Order: sequence, then structure tokens, then C-alpha cells
Amino acid sequence: MANQSTFRTMKKHVRHTARVSRHSFRIAIFLGGAACVAVCSLGFAWLAEEMLGLNRKITHAYWWSALLMLPLGFAGIRWMTIRLAPQARGSGIPQVIAAMSLPAGAAQNSLVSPVQSMWKVVLTAAGLLVGASIGREGPSVQVGAAVMLAWGRWWQKRPRFAVGFRPEALIAAGAAGGLAAAFNTPLAGVVFAIEELGRGTAVRWDRLVMSAVLGSGFIALSVFGNNSYFHLNESILALNAAWWIVLVCALVNGVLGGLFGKMLLAGPAAWLPATQRSWSERHPVLLAAVCGLLVALLGMLAQGTTYGTGYEQAAALLNGHPVDSMLFGLSKLGATILSYFAGIPGGIFTPSLAIGAGIGDNIAQLLPGAVDGRLIALLSMAAFLAAATQAPITASVIVMEMTRSQDVTLLLLATTLAASLVSRQFCPRPFYHAASRNFRREALHQHRMSRTTES
Repeated sequence: MANQSTFRTMKKHVRHTARVSRHSFRIAIFLGGAACVAVCSLGFAWLAEEMLGLNRKITHAYWWSALLMLPLGFAGIRWMTIRLAPQARGSGIPQVIAAMSLPAGAAQNSLVSPVQSMWKVVLTAAGLLVGASIGREGPSVQVGAAVMLAWGRWWQKRPRFAVGFRPEALIAAGAAGGLAAAFNTPLAGVVFAIEELGRGTAVRWDRLVMSAVLGSGFIALSVFGNNSYFHLNESILALNAAWWIVLVCALVNGVLGGLFGKMLLAGPAAWLPATQRSWSERHPVLLAAVCGLLVALLGMLAQGTTYGTGYEQAAALLNGHPVDSMLFGLSKLGATILSYFAGIPGGIFTPSLAIGAGIGDNIAQLLPGAVDGRLIALLSMAAFLAAATQAPITASVIVMEMTRSQDVTLLLLATTLAASLVSRQFCPRPFYHAASRNFRREALHQHRMSRTTES
């Protein structure tokens, strides 16, 4: 009897050890995928910065170059997107949200496939080169999701190592990890996963997902150091007398951000006469060229400040330095809408921050000396992003982490929550989730068509 009892105990220990080893291996695979996501995001960031630098050199040397580069570039990028990567157009975050709502299979793969992601990187970089008002953070989310999903499925095909992964968990971990690495903000990546991607509690509180997101962010921190995305020469302090400016920034940016989201969802057809609304669908390349020409004209009106992500202008305003044009904020808003209407790959995250900073500068000019202009720019950045995406907590945390402005966290939260509330009066549906429905329908339609063709 003693021998049998000892044997049962040993057998139980073996089973427990196997379970521990299996769980440890799952964590190791997730962290390995997080490392891949971080490397891809950092490589994408380097490429994007190189393209932005090259655009600055060209536009500064030849003032008229934008009139050629933007229309021809937009037309060429749109043509390549249609032919090579139709699911790579736009931000990338709606595609990820749509993929998480689909069952595992071809439809889901089409939205976050490695091939689409490769073209997403190339075409977004091309857009930055010609001067499109786009960002790389949204594309980094889609690329991260594709990398993580491919990584997990590669391990699943190894019978000895298959430990079972939910596709939606892999997608969420890669997407949020891509954002964390792109902005050098691990905490913001976790909040993004919870607020934007975490529609199901299984994903929302999955420790593996959170570990992978933090892992991607910490790898980026190890490369760049504990440096903020926007470097502030002097800290921005919260003042008791500044609470009234919260209402001003929330109201102005809430209205503009809500209209911004509504216009993006309406699309270019909403701006055409009723009899001509199908023109944009029949001639997408020509539409892209027209949008490129208008972006170039806006850029010239704003003295070249609207080209690219808007990072330099936002950073200048946060440090109390004026930009070259008082029209920067509104011109950047128009250029971002036109770049989105063109149907080229590129995100709205960083441009939204730049738009908010520009609007904050206009508010500060109207209220000279009332409150530190840098604080108004900071609050407006978060407010416009929250209004455009209707994700106030993500907007607060990401701006706080990007600027290391922990002292104004309460002001940021109050501003973003109020701005999001105002925004809903103009755009009831959150932009990313509303846009994801179109991608979901497209993916399902293409999947059904392919099955019909095969049969």
C-alpha cells in the first residue's frame, strides 16, 4: 500500500510539473512573439523617420516639389494598394478590431496577414516620403497583430510544442505591443488593449496578453532608454487656476474631433453631389491624385507644416516654441482627412496629436497669458485624440507617457472624458469600431467568393 501511495504521489508531481512546464512554454512563446513585434515596430519607426527626413530635404530645397510628389505619389500608392494590399489601406486599427471579431480562418487571416503587413510598411513609408499627413502608429498595430498571429501559428504547427493559443489573444497582444513599442509607452499599450481591443473579458484580462504587451514596450525602452516620445525641456505643472481651461479645451476639441471622426466615416462621397457620389468608387486612383493636390496646396498655405506626421510641430508647441503658421492646426486637420480619403495606408494617431497641439496653440493665442500655452497644447492634444477615437483613457495615458507629464494626469483625464462626451454628440459611433465593420464585411465577402470559385 505504501508503494502504491508513493507511486500515486510521484505521478501527481509529474503531471503538475508537466502543467507548469506547459504554462511556462506558453509564456515563453508569447514573450518571444513580443520581441518579434518590438523589432518590427522599431525597424518600421527607423524607416519612417528616414522617409520623413528625406521629404524635409526635398521640400526645403524645392518649394514646388509637393505639387508633383503628392498627386503622383498618392495616385501611385493608391494603385499599388488596390492591386497588392487592399486590406492595408487606412489606419490598420479597424482591421485588427475586425479580425478579432471573426472566427479563425481565411477571412481573419486576410486582415492581419504577413503579406498585407509587409506592403503596409512599404506603402506607409512611401506616403511619408511624398508628404502625406499620416502616422505610423496605426500601421504598427496591424503589423504587430500580423507578426504575433503568424508567430503563434508557426508554433502551433509543431506537434511537440503545440500548446494552444486563441487567435484573438495573439492578435490583441501583437496589436497593443506594436503600439507600445511604436510610442515607447508600455502602459499605454496595456490600456489600449483593455479599452479599444478588449471587447471580450477573456482577452481583456488575459495575463499572457498583458505580459506580451509589456514585453514589447520594455524592449523598446531598452533600445531607446527611458526617454519620452516628446522631449520637454521643462516640466508642465498643473495649477489650480487651470481647471477652467479643461472645459475650453474639451469643448473646442470635442466639437472638432467629433466632426473629424464623422467626416472620416462619411468618406469622400459625402462631399460630392448626389448624382456624382459613385465617381469616387469608380475612379479611386484619380480621386487619390486630386486629394494629393489639395494636400499640397494646404501645405503651401501652412508653410509646409502639414506634411508628414506633425511630430516636429507638436514637439515645438509643447516646448513653448511657435510654429511657422497660425493655420497649422486646421490645415493639418484638412490634410489628414484628405490623406485618409485618398485610400492610402497610414494612421491618424500622430496627426491627431499634432492637430490637437495646433488647436491648443490657437486657443492660447486667443487667451494670451491666461494659462501656460504649453499646458493648453498638452491638454488639447489629448482632448482631440480622445474626441477622434472616443477612447479617453487611452488618450490620457498615452499623452501622459509620451511627455512624462504625470503631474497633470488628473487634468488630462478630465479633459479627455469631457471631450469624448462632446464628440459623441457629433459622431455617436467610435471611429475605429465603426470603420471595422466595413473591413469585416469585405473579409467575409471575399471569403465567400473564394469558396464559391473553388467549388
